[in-house]
Amino acid sequence: MANMESGYSILIIEDELSVGQCMATILEREGFDVRIAPDGPTGLAFIRDKRPDLILCDILMPGMDGYEFHATVSREPQYADILFVFVSALCDPLQVRKGMLAGADDYLTKPFAAGELVQAVVSRLRRGKMLQQRSQPTFLVTEGHLSLLRQVTRRERQILLLVAQGVTSKEIADQLCISHRTVEVHRTRLMQKLGASNAVALSHWALIIEQLGYPKEIREAG
Repeated sequence: MANMESGYSILIIEDELSVGQCMATILEREGFDVRIAPDGPTGLAFIRDKRPDLILCDILMPGMDGYEFHATVSREPQYADILFVFVSALCDPLQVRKGMLAGADDYLTKPFAAGELVQAVVSRLRRGKMLQQRSQPTFLVTEGHLSLLRQVTRRERQILLLVAQGVTSKEIADQLCISHRTVEVHRTRLMQKLGASNAVALSHWALIIEQLGYPKEIREAG
């Protein structure tokens, strides 16, 4: 099931090298294929070389700022639908509103925790995938998929769906009224049962469960 583990590609546009590298490290640990561009023109070259699934773009950059970069990408029909998230220290509500009105899919303010970055990326990709699937064939679910899913308990299924939505472990613990440690144990067991190495792979499994509509044989396993 190699296709279940394929990572999404992320392009980071960030003129502060240390910040870009930190973001890349966090996302690479979750299975994403990440590239970093130090400025807008380089980012455009990267996009034309290999179309990313999602762009994380700083706003305050010399030369071409984030708004201009986003506008340039949006004017090219073959790239206009790429998921786009502004990442900036500009946290004033007016700036956030400006970024969203420009057409960005999300706005992440600096500084942020690793979990917040992963949450923003996973939730955006998940929503984009769901919209895409409305006009495309659904997953081909095999008996092998069902066999693995029968090992998943009801609680693990709840956690799986929340992970796929980009919810952090702490938020999952609060929402389900369990400890953070318990969430991590369930997540580890899920990864072992499904052969999933990271959050990206777990997201694919969550989409399959939703497609199946919680079939009886899986419900009874919990």
